This record gives sequence, C-alpha cells and structure tokens, in this order.
Amino acid sequence: MTESPPVCDYTDSDYQSSFWDSGGRAYEDAAEAIALKDLLPKSGKLMLEIGAGAGRNTPRYAGFERIVLLDYSRTQLEQAQARLGKSDKYIYVAADAYRLPFVDGLFDGATMIRALHHMSDAPKVLTGVARVLGAQAIFILEFANKKNFKSILRWLAGRQTWSPFTREPVEFVALNFDFHPAAVFAWLGEAGFSVEAKRAVSHFRLGLLKRLVPAKWLAALDGLLQPTGEWAQFTPSVFVRARRVERDGIPPEGNGRIANPTYIEIFQCPSCGTHPLTAGAEALTCPSCGRAYELRDRIYDFRLG
Repeated sequence: MTESPPVCDYTDSDYQSSFWDSGGRAYEDAAEAIALKDLLPKSGKLMLEIGAGAGRNTPRYAGFERIVLLDYSRTQLEQAQARLGKSDKYIYVAADAYRLPFVDGLFDGATMIRALHHMSDAPKVLTGVARVLGAQAIFILEFANKKNFKSILRWLAGRQTWSPFTREPVEFVALNFDFHPAAVFAWLGEAGFSVEAKRAVSHFRLGLLKRLVPAKWLAALDGLLQPTGEWAQFTPSVFVRARRVERDGIPPEGNGRIANPTYIEIFQCPSCGTHPLTAGAEALTCPSCGRAYELRDRIYDFRLG
C-alpha cells in the first residue's frame, strides 16, 4: 500500500453552521447553485459527491436516482444524514478521496465542490475520480482560483509575494490551496477528462458589497456573468464540467449498479483493490488483506488511518 497524501479532517467541525448558515455566505451559496444547475445533467443513475460535508449541495442532485456522499469526516456525514435522512437514495461513505473505495467505472456522475483546495496532490485525486467514472460520465469540479482579480491587485501593489500567473499551486494556509486554471485544465486532461464547459463564479465576493446588496440580486447578476468563464477566469471560484473519455472495458455512462440493500457490489478494498468484499452485520471485510470496514448507523467507514 502506497502512502497517501495528508487529509484535511473536518471531524467535530461546525463548518456548515458557522461558515454557511450564519457566516454571511448566502450569496456564494446561491451563485454556486446557479452554476450547478447550469452544468449538471438533468438526470442520472448514480452520483458520487466527493467532499459532501454536511450535505449542503446534495439536494441539488435530485435528478440522480442514488447519491453517494463521501467525506473523510464521519461527523460531517452524520450532519448530512440528519439533514437528508436515511433513505435508500443516499449512501454515506467515510473515506479518503485519494483512496476511493469503489469499483472501476461505477458512476455516471460526480461532483467535487469546495474540496480540491484541500488536496496537496490534485492530479492524484483527479486520476482517482476518473477511475471510478464510466466512459462519458460527467464530472463537475470547483476549484479555488489563484489568478483572481484580488490576488492580481495585491501582487501588483507589492502586498503579495507569490505571482498569480505561475502554474504551481499556492498553499496560503495549511492544506488550503489555490490553483491556476490552466494547471487544473491540464491535470483533467492527463487524468482522462475532456473539459466541456467553464464557469467563473463569485464575481462579487466583497464584504461591503454583500452587506449592501441582497444576496439574491448579487447571485442573479453573477449567474449572468458566469458564462464568461469560457474565455477568462478571474473570479475566486471556477466551475468546470468535464466528461470522462471513452475507454476499453468500461461501460458507457457508468453502470449505476446497486444490486441489493447492502450495496456491496459498488465497493472495493481501498487498501489492496480487492472486489467483492464480504458482507457482515457490522462490517465489510476484504477477503484478500483481511481489513474490516465498519458499517454503523448506515455509514460505511473505509478510512485507513
């Protein structure tokens, strides 16, 4: 088993309530909803939501028959479960995004919103996403843009040491990265994706402006400007719709296969890659390496730490 990059763990965090519910980010949330509505397929079989957190975006994927919510933090998934319920529509999985515990070519859709910026090895995680997507499956990716207007102005004024125009990521806080758009687009191509659409999001992420103008007005104007991302990306947030390219041996558009209430057919061992696993009342066990993965309160725990 190769060593995995470090993980940003939101265990016991009140991120949903402090950052989104009461953090003055209604505009950003509404602007992201517009981008998702524009880019997402209207329907699908099986969606993978990477970095699902407390399920803020999950209701926006209602067109998919089933949704897998994946997050490293069990407590975030418990919050999502409290919000969304224990319907068979939702599968809750605690796992490392670098070691996705799913069989190849499984999903016909995936999203990764406000999660890539915690990845110190972005190409590695994107390659992992490509592995679990079927040919022609859609991947919606959001990333934090280092080449945004504010960082350009700070750099020109000498208030910032790093250049917003170079392609390497910048780690502004531990395990918090901004990326150059050209670098992200290149990584997607190398991982096996074709970029179909780009959206520039959160044009008006300024505290004073958000206090003066209602969030729904700012979001509506943002939505009108988002398509400019096809030509230039200078906003702090960029959304991308990418499509998994054709490949041999993988079903087109994912296979969406969930054969029984235990969902055992979708999983493989994140340690050694063995499939299928052996089902038990309280765990799934790998028949090859012997690792047991806990199943408790309808949350599958595939963390290897």
